[in-house]
Amino acid sequence: MPAVSAARLYRRHGRRWALLDVSFEIPQGALAMVTGRNGSGKSTLLRVLATALRPDRGTVAIDGHDVRAARDEVRGCIALLGHRTHLYEPLTALENLAVRARFLGSTARPEDLTALLDQVGLAARAGDAVQTFSAGMRQRLALATVLQREARVVLLDEPYGHLDAEGSLLVDRLLGTLRARGATVLMATHLIERGRALCNHALVLDEGRLKFSGPSAQLEVHDP
Repeated sequence: MPAVSAARLYRRHGRRWALLDVSFEIPQGALAMVTGRNGSGKSTLLRVLATALRPDRGTVAIDGHDVRAARDEVRGCIALLGHRTHLYEPLTALENLAVRARFLGSTARPEDLTALLDQVGLAARAGDAVQTFSAGMRQRLALATVLQREARVVLLDEPYGHLDAEGSLLVDRLLGTLRARGATVLMATHLIERGRALCNHALVLDEGRLKFSGPSAQLEVHDP
């Protein structure tokens, strides 16, 4: 059974079709990049997979669960990094992770949460309010929230956004960590060469249509 699958998927934004007749399968444990020009449908696809948007037509399944008929089951097995970090600005970095842990039903100890912050290079700022953070630091904290749950499918929307060179290497390591624990990852990115080097599968969207689906090694850099 594929980790993620779509068959004849359509999604409309107003009068415009954001996704048009998109069909693909992502095998269990794959690292797949989703690429294409701005407005090609990358974020829309990830939001449909995350159940944040409903398909207008077609079927989509995560770990065998239909995104429309089994939303709770889908949400229970995914982790999403979207464009919005959904952090609590007045709270500290550590408090943000603690609130999220309670939401997930976890009994994580403060030292465990501090270790997560250390993984993303924020241990020294654990006690600082998020409202004092730069965009790159917020992105790092959002990445820590992705690591908080042992999700079987991880959806990352432009994870390299706002990050400097050191932060980008952190994302590379994060992908390696997720792969080592057997998670399936779909990463929307415009960094084609980086994605091709790190991922073993690729999807290319062009004006809502799927232009390529297959091994990333076969993807030409100029495809999008």
